[in-house]
Amino acid sequence: MNWSNLKKWLGMENTESTQGSKQNIKSVIRDIAITLLIAIVVYFGLRTAVQSYRVDGPSMLPNFETGQWVLVNKLVYKLHEPQRGDVIIFRSPHAPDKNLIKRLIGFPGESIELKDGTVYVHKANGDVVSLVEKYIPDPDTRAFVGQTIPQGHYFVLGDNRRVADDSRYGWLVPKEDIFGKAWLSTWPPSDWGLAANRQPGEEVVFNKLSLLSAGAAR
Repeated sequence: MNWSNLKKWLGMENTESTQGSKQNIKSVIRDIAITLLIAIVVYFGLRTAVQSYRVDGPSMLPNFETGQWVLVNKLVYKLHEPQRGDVIIFRSPHAPDKNLIKRLIGFPGESIELKDGTVYVHKANGDVVSLVEKYIPDPDTRAFVGQTIPQGHYFVLGDNRRVADDSRYGWLVPKEDIFGKAWLSTWPPSDWGLAANRQPGEEVVFNKLSLLSAGAAR
């Protein structure tokens, strides 16, 4: 009698087959558990880093439209400070349970002026620059003169400035209320791509240092 026949006679072959099946089941369960764990970690990791946001209203036309979905980068401002021209998502000053999307224009220590469709930034060092905003095809020509922006706050404007509710109407955005920066447009497909963050050009209107230097030369 050979070994194979002996295992059948002793019933060992069925035992080994059963043990192998149990091991296979344990292996499958282990693989499923590991896969689920990885999926959970990735999901919550992504929720920490990015969040989807649906644009509602015409205030950011033509760069963002109602119904457009964007991914918000929630980590970027933990790595560096916001920049002029960033499109940010933040808690609404009118309804804490609602978020808004606007373009960041003014920083702490600055004041903002609008005249004849151009934005002027009065910087903390005394310089004045005008912003070259090629992303605004239909500027609002109404005049506005703002106060100095306090520390920890930002001045924002909508791109559709003829109708936008923004910092011209007496409110600013506290830094802690900013959720993140618009990063990627995901819907509709025709708008897919990087979000319309545009850093405006700056043209010097008044340079305090140059004026002081000219006065000293006299």
